[in-house]
Amino acid sequence: MISRMKTRLVLLFLLFLGPSSLSAQDRSYYIYVASEAADKITVVRYGPGGAAVDHELTTGIMPVDIDGPHGLVVSPDKKYYYVSIAHGQPFGSVWKYSTLDDKVRGRVTLGMFPATMDVSPDGDFVYVVNFNLHGDMVPSSVSVVATDDMTEIARIVTCAMPHGSRLNSDGTRQYSVCMMDEQLVEIDTATLKVSRHFVLTKGNEAGMLGPPMRISSMNHPPSESGGHGTEPPKPGDMSCSPTWAQPAKKRLSVFVACNGSSEIVEIDTQAWKMMRRIPAGAGVYNLAITRDGTKLIATNRRDQSVSLFDVESARELARLQTKRKVVHGITVSPDDRYAFISVEGISADPGTVEVIDLRSLKTVATVDVAPQAGGIDFWKME
Repeated sequence: MISRMKTRLVLLFLLFLGPSSLSAQDRSYYIYVASEAADKITVVRYGPGGAAVDHELTTGIMPVDIDGPHGLVVSPDKKYYYVSIAHGQPFGSVWKYSTLDDKVRGRVTLGMFPATMDVSPDGDFVYVVNFNLHGDMVPSSVSVVATDDMTEIARIVTCAMPHGSRLNSDGTRQYSVCMMDEQLVEIDTATLKVSRHFVLTKGNEAGMLGPPMRISSMNHPPSESGGHGTEPPKPGDMSCSPTWAQPAKKRLSVFVACNGSSEIVEIDTQAWKMMRRIPAGAGVYNLAITRDGTKLIATNRRDQSVSLFDVESARELARLQTKRKVVHGITVSPDDRYAFISVEGISADPGTVEVIDLRSLKTVATVDVAPQAGGIDFWKME
C-alpha cells in the first residue's frame, strides 16, 4: 500500500514539474512521414519501447494512380500538418490536416509537382516549391499559401526545378535552390519577391541582386524512376546541382547541399558571399540543423548514410550507414536529443524511419513504413 502511494506521489510530482523534468528515455516522440509511392501518411512513435508505427492513413483522391505525397510540415502550434501532393491532372496540391483526428481541413491546387515546403513561424503561410519534374527545363515557382483558408496568395517565379524550401528563424526570408540552374534563391517574405540569388558552381561563385539567371542548359533532368539526386556526376563535371537550403540558427548564413559535387556550401547572408565549402558524403541531399545551432545533419543519397557535422568547425562528427538505400529527409526533436531520418528504399522495399541519438551519435532504432518515405516533420513529445 505504501509502495503504491509512493508511486502515485512520484507521478503527481512529475506531472507538476511538466515534461521538461523527464529524461529522453521517459518520453515518447511522435513524427509524421509521407510515403510518396503508397499515398500513405504515417505517425511514428519513438519511446521507451523503441520505434513503432502509431497509426497510418491514406491521402489523395486519384483512384487509379499514385497521388504522390511528397513534402510534409507541421504547424508551429502543432494543431495542423500540411502535405504537398505532387501528382495531379496536371497540377498538384497542398492539403491541410488536423492533428486531432487526421481529417482534411482544406486544400488548394498549385503548380506542377509541389514538393518541399515550410511554414512561417506564425503559422500563417506555407511556402511550397513547384518542382516541375516533367517536361522542358523552364523556370518554375514558389507558391505562398495562406493557411487559414488555404488560398494561394502568390506564385513567385524562381528557376528550373526549385527544391529545399526553408525559412530563416524570424520568417523574414525564404530560401530554395535551383537544381537545374545552380543557384540559391532568396525571397523577401514582406514583399513576396525574389531579393537575391547566388551562383554555386565551383570557381564561378557569385552573389547577385534580383531574380536568378537561366543556366539550366548545363544540366540534364533527373529521371523520376531513378529519383533525383541518385546519379553521380559525369567525369569533369564541377556542377553543384543543389538540392537543399538550410538557414543557420545562430549564424547569419545558409547551408546549401551540393548533391553533384558532394559538398555543403555555406553562404554569408549579410555579405552575400561564400564562407566555405565543406566536404560531405556522396550525393549529399537534405539538411537539418539542431535547435541550438551546433550540429548540422545531412543525408547522403548516393552513400546510404547520414552525416553529422559540428557547425563551428565543420568537422564531420559521425557518418552512420542506413538500413536501406535512397536516404531522404530529416527532422530534429525540440530537445535536440534525436534526429529522425526518412529513407525511401528501392524496388519492393518498404520505406524506413531511422532514429539517431544526437548525444551518442548512434542509430538507436529503425521502423518500416510505406514505400518511398520522404517528407518528414516532428509533431510532439509526451
